[in-house]
Amino acid sequence: MYDEAKRFAEAMTMAYHRYHKVDTKIVRIFNTYGPRMRLRDGRVVPAFIGQALNGQPLTIFGDGSQTRSFCYVSDLIDGIFKLATSSFHEPVNIGNPREMTIKQFAEEIIRITGTKSGIEFRPLPVDDPKVRQPDISRAKKILGWEPRVSFEEGIKTTIEYFRKSLKGSEK
Repeated sequence: MYDEAKRFAEAMTMAYHRYHKVDTKIVRIFNTYGPRMRLRDGRVVPAFIGQALNGQPLTIFGDGSQTRSFCYVSDLIDGIFKLATSSFHEPVNIGNPREMTIKQFAEEIIRITGTKSGIEFRPLPVDDPKVRQPDISRAKKILGWEPRVSFEEGIKTTIEYFRKSLKGSEK
């Protein structure tokens, strides 16, 4: 249903662009992370970081072989801005094509936080996508955009944000 709602929104946007000559933009946002995420919003980045910083096992659904790619928030904003100021009206993927498995991601969070947490596996939900990797060739060609912040740099900044937030909530 979520995917169908996104397709419907894109179709309506293009219809308004064509029929009413409205200056529209369609950005397809892929997994984004960075400071100010909510710790318990259900997404993998804050979930793993929160679990690691609290010394809890990191929860992986399935065997962890499903892949994701993570785009740092400043890169996303830059991509959206470039699209907004362009004359392009068709959908553009904005995300980081650097792909890793969920298990690799958990292992990186454990390594970078220095936690003693392990990994706990649970059943995979039936609707969980196996691969999430954007094709950003259109963003590169049309907008001259690609992500600039390395995963290591972005995730360290995000972990420090959560570390400070958790210390602040202990007061």
